[in-house]
Amino acid sequence: MGPKATTGINGDLFKQPLAEMINLKHPLVKLAGAINWDKISEHFAAHFVSPRGRPALPPRLVAGLRYLQHADDCSDEVIVASWLENPYIQYFCGETFFQTELPIDPSSLCRWRKRIGEAGVELLLQATIDAARKLNQVRDSSFQRVLVDTTVMPKAIAHPTDSRLLERSRQHLVKFAQRSELKLRQNYLCPMGTTAKRHA
Repeated sequence: MGPKATTGINGDLFKQPLAEMINLKHPLVKLAGAINWDKISEHFAAHFVSPRGRPALPPRLVAGLRYLQHADDCSDEVIVASWLENPYIQYFCGETFFQTELPIDPSSLCRWRKRIGEAGVELLLQATIDAARKLNQVRDSSFQRVLVDTTVMPKAIAHPTDSRLLERSRQHLVKFAQRSELKLRQNYLCPMGTTAKRHA
């Protein structure tokens, strides 16, 4: 079943809205105003075509938690616990009033990730790029060239292990003996002397 529509402030006339409690110049508040939440909600709601079952969680809540989870590099449990304690995170995720109960079970984030798939993740990425442009935090020239950090990619590097260091020492000793015209009883070279040729 699709997400429930927001009900506004009905039943909460005596509560103080979050917008009156927080600093409206906070980065999360500015970012919340720059992201096109309607586009994200429409895309996420399309994944719920059945009219039966429990209503889905608000797309803005899930999208906001996913964005902050990626930005802070934290687990599902940590980001949900942070939501409960931080009014700025609650505002960013679409809450009107401060909440004192968890809005979502951490396992629900995993199920949402599977449901929205790669297309949903790309939509979130595009939304953050559009928000950065809107806030003048990125230039168009930044998208003309891609810089790739390859520090985690496998390289053809021989790491110094004990056996490798011993082999290199043996090779140097054999070379030194050959230059000094010393006859070795055994130098542990390969049958055709390929080791000596390769390292000569």
